[in-house]
Amino acid sequence: MTPPMVLVERASKRFSYRPYARGSLTLKSALLDALLLRPRPQRVVVDALTDVSLAVERGGSLGVIGRNGAGKTTLLRLLAGVYRPDRGVVRVSGRRGLLIDLGAGFHPDLSGWENAEVAALIAGFDRRELQARLSEIVDFAELHGAMDAPVRTYSAGMTVRLGFSVAACLVPDVLIVDEVLAVGDARFQEKCRARVAALRAQGVAMVLVSHDLALVEATCDRVLVLEGGRVTDEGPAADVCARQRGRAAPAAGSEA
Repeated sequence: MTPPMVLVERASKRFSYRPYARGSLTLKSALLDALLLRPRPQRVVVDALTDVSLAVERGGSLGVIGRNGAGKTTLLRLLAGVYRPDRGVVRVSGRRGLLIDLGAGFHPDLSGWENAEVAALIAGFDRRELQARLSEIVDFAELHGAMDAPVRTYSAGMTVRLGFSVAACLVPDVLIVDEVLAVGDARFQEKCRARVAALRAQGVAMVLVSHDLALVEATCDRVLVLEGGRVTDEGPAADVCARQRGRAAPAAGSEA
């Protein structure tokens, strides 16, 4: 049996921080706290994810939904390799295409060409593969004539288009997507969705995080629901999305 491209087994992630009252981060207040032996606030512990498990086969797609603060971003960052789990296993096979915070890693003083090359190399693609697909990246992003300019001269929409194009045109093994299918105008959104569908047809596995139930249902085979960092529902996309809509609907006889 072929192992899944994405495997998460009982993964947990915890964060802790020490809260500070307003104005307590000045040098004066820090010295007074030390001199007067004022007690320090207790650390606050947040269990962002607890015992989360999932698997995505080659060519499969999993949607992850949930309210703000449910743990979706933490899960994505575990899959992207930004975080490591405190417990459990997180394994992603092959090269990852990260459609998360598009353009966030671009250097403003480098040109579009240079940023595309750096992003591709960081993602694990070699220069030969990048050169073979540069024209495709530029065509998709519709940035002809702007690639020689520094990215600081780009609009937000241009930066997002370049980020998506680099991640999606260099065919990855696993595509990790966070809401970016809803960026840009309607025409570019449709291009993005068509590109994702083409990648899936080539056997690319995908994990999509979104608040858009219609998009998740149309794009994904299965859906996982997170609440408070725990999995509360999982199954075929149509079934899970129907249950979520049922929970969101007002009860019969209630006021609108």
